[in-house]
Amino acid sequence: MTIHVEGLVAIVLFYVLILFVGIWAAWKNKNSGVGEGGDRSESIMVGGRDIGLFVGGFTMTATWVGGGYINGTAEYVYLPDYGLAWAQAPFGYALSLVLGGLFFAKPMRSRGYVTMLDPFQQLYGKRMGGLLFIPALMGEIFWSAAILSALGATLSVIVDININMSVVISALIAIFYTLVGGLYSVAYTDVVQLFCIFLGLWISVPFALSNPAVADIGVSAKEAIYQSPWLGKIKPEDNWLWADNFFLLVSYGFMRESIIELCDMLGGIPWQVYFQRVLSASSATYAQVLSFLAAFGCLVMAVPSVLIGAIGASTNWTQTTYGYVAPKDKEESDMILPIVLQHLCPPYISFFGLGAVSAAVMSSADSSILSASSMFARNIYQQAFRQMASDTEIVWVMRITIFVFGALATAMALLTGSVYGLWYLSSDLVYVIIFPQLLSVLFVKGTNTYGSVAAYIFGLLLRIGGGEPYLKLPPFIYYPGWVMEKKVHLISGDVEYFVQQRFPFKSVSMVASFLANVVFSYLTKYLFESGMLSHKYDFLDAVVSKHSAEIMDKATLVSNHDNIILSEMAPVRQVLGATLAGTFTNAEALSDDGESSPESYHSEN
Repeated sequence: MTIHVEGLVAIVLFYVLILFVGIWAAWKNKNSGVGEGGDRSESIMVGGRDIGLFVGGFTMTATWVGGGYINGTAEYVYLPDYGLAWAQAPFGYALSLVLGGLFFAKPMRSRGYVTMLDPFQQLYGKRMGGLLFIPALMGEIFWSAAILSALGATLSVIVDININMSVVISALIAIFYTLVGGLYSVAYTDVVQLFCIFLGLWISVPFALSNPAVADIGVSAKEAIYQSPWLGKIKPEDNWLWADNFFLLVSYGFMRESIIELCDMLGGIPWQVYFQRVLSASSATYAQVLSFLAAFGCLVMAVPSVLIGAIGASTNWTQTTYGYVAPKDKEESDMILPIVLQHLCPPYISFFGLGAVSAAVMSSADSSILSASSMFARNIYQQAFRQMASDTEIVWVMRITIFVFGALATAMALLTGSVYGLWYLSSDLVYVIIFPQLLSVLFVKGTNTYGSVAAYIFGLLLRIGGGEPYLKLPPFIYYPGWVMEKKVHLISGDVEYFVQQRFPFKSVSMVASFLANVVFSYLTKYLFESGMLSHKYDFLDAVVSKHSAEIMDKATLVSNHDNIILSEMAPVRQVLGATLAGTFTNAEALSDDGESSPESYHSEN
């Protein structure tokens, strides 16, 4: 194995720059958001709510434009059976950010929440919040592991360094500056990382296009030269599958990674990495603007990846140093971007592209690790177990979990071969479980914990029932239009059969989960309030037991303030001895739209 010294030096310089920026951001903002009664823990989670448009726009864009985004977009444009028609991520991400800005950013920011799980715990209780934390945590951890694994593979292609070493070093740097500076360090390093992505890829494109082995991509877009046209097409029988993947992409809004890159339009909305930036904005209006800026940024950042994928599809690989077999025939389509950089560009240019890939991966990994630790420290540790925990204690819990979750993601990247399948499935669960519950908690009056539990069960069963080929998980629900597909591994010659669900069962599962929440909420409300069910059976304190300590906790307190807002007191009756739990809303933010919380919004009982 020959190590490219120039490439190794480039990586070291890039990592030193990122580490310096992360530490500088932590030092510069060490007291931001802490004054005037603010908490250090909240400052780490949402940056003191003073992130401006410039830094905020960059960090929100960089979070979605990760290693999977640029690699996956290039891969799908390159693949003969897919092409640009199936490269849904740029448009799906952009649309998800627009929808998030139009409908979700303002109500979440104006109510002053700190994490995405706050409204769930406030309306449905801490136990339900804990259940919803599970798919959210799985998605963040598995995603971090997947992109770290992709980074190791990319570095091994271009620089020929040990994969394990590159993964560990990258993870340690991301963990360190995230642990030191929280959201501030993540946001400021995102600015540098996004600039590196843009510069590195655009520098590489002209050199790859001018390589003698590359045909005119304008011609190969519509005519088969070395493979089928890279514009691609959607077969009539795949229309529903394409639509299902696109809506998942918009909903996830922020799905990422090679073949997984297809999967989300509405699923990108219910992710803590998105709301962490929304909630860090200085106002609800700024939160909306950040979403729109990031939508535009995602489209712009996709252009060089599309061109690189088109270049790969237009290349006669027998005329390159890659060899006589094309990447698609070696089952290396997912690595087409680093392959193009290495074999179609001069070495010194490919190292710029390598910096772009490394930047993209780190900009997503640090965000996911911080998001997971924020939800655990606030919604699990503080709200569920240690309601009277001090701010210092919460800060230390966050630091410990940043390290633990980062180490867990790194270990999975090194040891788990099916990490992509695990992340793919967990992100689907975010789409079919958390997204419909987010719709309910923000926009549907009258939903309660019983409906939330029913929605969770329905979404889980319907999604798991469809199976997961990446994990070799067979389905036990065969949706209409399913077919048995055969996959032949070109290198080993092994034949694999799996069930392809052409029916849009993921989106149907999401809709069914949403309807289950509404139906069961109103059904239990009617049964208890009409007397058909005795009040003693309201064991979740969700309908008639409005005197419970938990309901008082989530309806009366306001973050960092001792005074009680009368509008929040209206839905409940004060009882002596109610436990004073941690809070969900920021009093200053309540004036934005006059709504204090889902509890007051849903208080028509």
